[in-house]
Amino acid sequence: MRPRLISAELLSDARAMLGEGPVWDERSSRLLWLDIPEGVIHRLDPRTGATHATHVGQQVGAVAPCADGGLIAAVRDGFGLFAPGSDVMEPIAQVEKELSLNRKNDGKCDCRGRFWAGTMAIDHAPRAGKLYCLTRANGKYRVSEALDSITVANGLDWSLDNRLMYYIDSATQRIDVFDFDAESGSISNRRVFAAIAAADGLPDGMTVDAEGHVWVALFRGGIVRRYTPKGEVDMEVAVPVTLVTSCAFGGSKLEDLYITTARHRLTPAQAAEQATAGGVFVCRPGARGRLPFVFK
Repeated sequence: MRPRLISAELLSDARAMLGEGPVWDERSSRLLWLDIPEGVIHRLDPRTGATHATHVGQQVGAVAPCADGGLIAAVRDGFGLFAPGSDVMEPIAQVEKELSLNRKNDGKCDCRGRFWAGTMAIDHAPRAGKLYCLTRANGKYRVSEALDSITVANGLDWSLDNRLMYYIDSATQRIDVFDFDAESGSISNRRVFAAIAAADGLPDGMTVDAEGHVWVALFRGGIVRRYTPKGEVDMEVAVPVTLVTSCAFGGSKLEDLYITTARHRLTPAQAAEQATAGGVFVCRPGARGRLPFVFK
């Protein structure tokens, strides 16, 4: 049976170079998303289209809400915190600061409030990146290494029972899955959840919905694809630009799927044809998402 096909429409004509990392902030009813190379965190009000931009001062690969109302961010030099209502980042941990050709790319919090974020080489050098996990205990921050030899660190999320962690290294053309121990934060038993043909696009950011389906953005493919918990494709969302980077559910009922895109790898001719590349798109696919976990 062919997957059901629906279409997304433009929400914000942001023209970001590399839009990424969407996450819904329930407290403010805003969509947080990033322009990685420009080092900008956007806070978008989907109802009005108004946006507030925070300039970090360095490349920013991922953000997540904090339990106290602030934000945690994975930036080029490591990790940083934004106090509630502040646009000024407080650096809290250096990670790969000495590796000038690496940067952060994608991250998310787990059910226990740990913040996971990966690194990659700017020129996509093979196996140059790692996946890190940031925790806070007794007032101190600790960064541990969870995976190494990553080429393009990308989407991650967890199953509804928090016993599985889905993960993407885009260069593998796969969505992988690990057994996940929520108590310790350890991952094990890596295996393939779904393989993706190169002709369909590069697997990028992802989100898991309230029914356990896995939604994956396909970079260069112009689609977001939904996989059942068994790894079968049952829905696709067509986006009118090719460089689709990530997706997240949000809105008052978590029924809206927000999709980020990029324009940094388009040729001049492609950029002219895809005028809305780098924008944020939205659709209502008939599914509901989950609230993101927060950093504790």
